Amino acid sequence: MLSGGSDCSLPRKTSQRSKRHIVNAHFYDAEMYADMTEKTVPYQATLEVLEHLIAFPTVSTESNLDLIDFAEQHLIRSGFSTHRLPDPSGRKAGLLARMGPDGPGGVMLSAHSDVVPVKGQDWTRSPFQLTHDGGRLYGRGTTDMKGFLASMLSLAARAATVPLQRPLMLVISYDEEVGCAGIRQMLPGYTALGWQPELCIVGEPTEMRPAIGHKGKASFLATCHGTAGHSSLAPRYVNALHLAAEFIMTLRRLQKDYAASAIQDAGYDVPYSTVHAGRMHGGTALNIVPDHAQIEFELRHLPADAPDHFLSRLQQETEGIVRSFRAEEGAAKIEIERIGSYPGLQIAADHRAVRRVAAISGSHETIKVAYGTEAGYFAQLGIPTVICGPGNMEGQGHKPDEYITVAQLGSCDQMMDRILSESGA
Repeated sequence: MLSGGSDCSLPRKTSQRSKRHIVNAHFYDAEMYADMTEKTVPYQATLEVLEHLIAFPTVSTESNLDLIDFAEQHLIRSGFSTHRLPDPSGRKAGLLARMGPDGPGGVMLSAHSDVVPVKGQDWTRSPFQLTHDGGRLYGRGTTDMKGFLASMLSLAARAATVPLQRPLMLVISYDEEVGCAGIRQMLPGYTALGWQPELCIVGEPTEMRPAIGHKGKASFLATCHGTAGHSSLAPRYVNALHLAAEFIMTLRRLQKDYAASAIQDAGYDVPYSTVHAGRMHGGTALNIVPDHAQIEFELRHLPADAPDHFLSRLQQETEGIVRSFRAEEGAAKIEIERIGSYPGLQIAADHRAVRRVAAISGSHETIKVAYGTEAGYFAQLGIPTVICGPGNMEGQGHKPDEYITVAQLGSCDQMMDRILSESGA
């Protein structure tokens, strides 16, 4: 028996009368939901898989191996060939799976297995137990993005009954929530397989609308070095926190320049590149001039605003800050280190892949999203990539009482059915 959730009986796409099902002690009326969601009710198998997935507390700081074990066994039973890609620590792994003929073509579906923490959030229900209330399915990761992953795995079981004429590929990653670190580590293993899908769908929450772009991100650490001394003689020393404050003011000036730049994209809520300082720390006591301070900051950039150009300008500004302190040579110093990055995504709205996703998702409204995804990595490999999945990040994801609606998950299952129909044609 696989671990991760209780066995349950949940509704298929049906409106049969007098059927009542229980999910974690909540009555689930199949007829009511068929009426409420215009019959976009998820498959029973999708809901059962989702219940298992939510029960795995795959916060990015923890192992995801139990979830990967569950998914791999499910895929092997469904007839997929699988390739496990462990991370260097051995505590996490990604999973690649494929069914169908060899050679290029076919569709690849991608989801990450990790979720954001629940600590410090005011949940009114257990975050790692799938619960249902009023047409919503609650649990950490339901929207971001175990709902899509459950629909992927449910599709895999149905694919076992269809002779595929085109390959179907699945990617399950880890550590997406910490700067897309996992997919970067998985890429060599993926490229070694030589897969050449004609379309990749990354199932981040878009309310099933095709998303054709997001900004890239580069994150940095600035370390400010000063000289320590007693605060009664503060002017004789270089205060590292003062250096850091000047550095943050420089980041603000660069942000204003981006806001006033001619490089804009109205498809985004914030149409220009953004600079943000997220953390600053330094100092040991009030009566000691601090000799060390650090700032973590980021650039979320449009394609035309290359991180290298930003970093070059920032370093020039930083040299001016250091000179302004008029300290002895070497006493004041600011070092900047790039600590992470992921590429943005940009695909034309009239691209064949976008039109195809619009057709199978049932939505012809293309959007761009504010958050980052793994999609840019697949696009860099030459794979036409579109983001499309159930849920809404702004209103549902990363929040206490995270949820996905029954209708959204049902729409995702419908998209999966269309993919399966195409793959078997």
